This record gives sequence, C-alpha cells and structure tokens, in this order.
Amino acid sequence: MRTILVREFGAPDVMRAEEVPDPKPGPSQILVRIRAAGVNPVETYIRAGVYARKPNLPWVPGTDGAGEVEAVGTEITTWKPGDRVYIAGDNVSVAGAGTYAEKALCTPAQVHRLPDRVSFAQGAALGVPYATAYRALLVRANAKAGETVLVHGATGGVGIGAVEIAKSHGMTVIGTGGTEKGLAVVREHGADVVLNHREPNYLDGVMPATGGRGVNIVLEMAAHLNLDKDLTVLAFGGRVVVIGNRGRIEIDPRGTMGKDAAIVGMTLFNAGPSELVSIHSALVAGLANGTLNPVVGREFPLADASKAHEAVLQPGSFGKIVLVP
Repeated sequence: MRTILVREFGAPDVMRAEEVPDPKPGPSQILVRIRAAGVNPVETYIRAGVYARKPNLPWVPGTDGAGEVEAVGTEITTWKPGDRVYIAGDNVSVAGAGTYAEKALCTPAQVHRLPDRVSFAQGAALGVPYATAYRALLVRANAKAGETVLVHGATGGVGIGAVEIAKSHGMTVIGTGGTEKGLAVVREHGADVVLNHREPNYLDGVMPATGGRGVNIVLEMAAHLNLDKDLTVLAFGGRVVVIGNRGRIEIDPRGTMGKDAAIVGMTLFNAGPSELVSIHSALVAGLANGTLNPVVGREFPLADASKAHEAVLQPGSFGKIVLVP
C-alpha cells in the first residue's frame, strides 16, 4: 500500500510517499481502508519536531480518517468488513501508525460508526476538531443551555464543530471569521451573530448582541492575539478556554477579578479513555440525527501531504483539510 512516512523531523518535505507491505490485523485490531484522512495543525508541529510529544520514527502522521473496515482480528465481534467508520485516536507514540495511508490498523477504541448520510471526507473532519470542540465547551467550560458562547475562528474545523455543538445544546452563539464566505457558512451552521475579526474593534459588537451582559464562554483559537481582549467581553463568572496559541501575550489579570472569571487551558490528548467514549458517543448521535455536519474546505491527493501541511497553517482557515488516497 501507499503511505506517507516521516523518517526525520523537519519541514513539510520530510514527508515522503512510500510503498510498504499491506498491514494485517492482529487478534484485537481492525484494518480500515482509508478513503479520506484529516489534516490537523498539531500534526505539523509533531512533524517539525517542536511538539512536546514526539513519535518513534519512522512515523505515519494522522489521527483522523474515515473509510470502510477491510478486515478484523479474531477477537473483534462488533465490526465486520464493509462497515463505514471514522477513526479518531492518538498515534504519537506508535511507530508506523497513522491515517496518511491507504490502510490503517486501529484498536476498537479508535473506530466509530459513520452514518450513511455523512461522506468519508466529512468523517475525516471529526476526530480532532469535533472532539476538541466538545471537550472545550462541555468538559472544560462546563457550558449549560441558555449560556452565550463566543467562538473565535468559527470558520475552521474546530470552530464550526463548536458552533454546531453549542447550538444543539441550547446555547446562543457568536462566531467570528475573516471572510464573507466563511461568515456565511458559520451562520448557516447555527451562529446567531457573526463578527468579522478583520474589522477594527469588532468585539464592540459583543455587548450589544448580549444586552450588555457579555458572553459566558469564549472558545479561543488564537490566545496570542486575543486573550487580553477576551477578558473585556466576559459576563460575570465567564470562562475563557484556550484551545490554540502561537506565542506569548501580556494580559491584565484584573479583567478576571471583578467578574470571578476563569482562564482554562485544554488539549485533547489529556482526555482519558472513558471521556473519549462519552465524547464520541455524543458525536455519533449528532451525526445520525443531522445536528452535526462537518465542512470540508479543501481536498489534496495523499501524495501532496506537504502542501496540505502548508495550507493548514495559513490564515483564514475554512473547514477541514483532508487527504484523499
């Protein structure tokens, strides 16, 4: 089969398409034929060797994907060949494991049912983005129905997932983006108010939209740009969840004091097994009933993984980038 291999850390061009033997499932493994693989920013950091967790080399990138079960081990009874699935799981510490390939070996915990109404490309958009959005909103922020959520960067994969999950749980959503096309998509996916973050003082629109109360929750994709300003639009008891950050920032902590506000961080890698079961059970239900509809922004051939890694870090993200074997 054809796969993308990283034999040394470095720039995008260290990823090379290579032919390797087809994997065979062990007794407790599932072999999935990949029809689409999701590309996430975290994979670019790992590939470059700057992420806190480093895989054994050679390494096949990718934790997100979707396709059909091709074969199962002798101990697997819940899946059969032909089942449509999406893949979500940590491959950082496993040499050779990953979804940037024509086939991938998975554990049962990494495989989740993909309803017929959802395309393989959409399935590849779920693992990191939607699970991150769910954990940030419902676990770290402890969001409740009736609260108001500000989603920074709502046009990206995590952002669109956050908008849909918040709306499906009875929240009011304010989403930001940088293009009219992106803002239109955010509105279509449930945002009550959209703000263009390329306009000066765009956050001035938050207070009028909330009746002067501010927002209960901010989901922050670029804390190095926004964190200090986020504190000015929080309601009493508000929470900022830091999902993404690319540098240092100076803040005034007094912005948290009078409001009993909190700033919390998160990473999906900290979610334990039982938490992941809960998250993906909810996501599968949302896919089946139509409340979750991932957006695919761009598709690249598998051999163009290096181009996909460059694209996923460009500003103005729109939906999910996927590789198609």
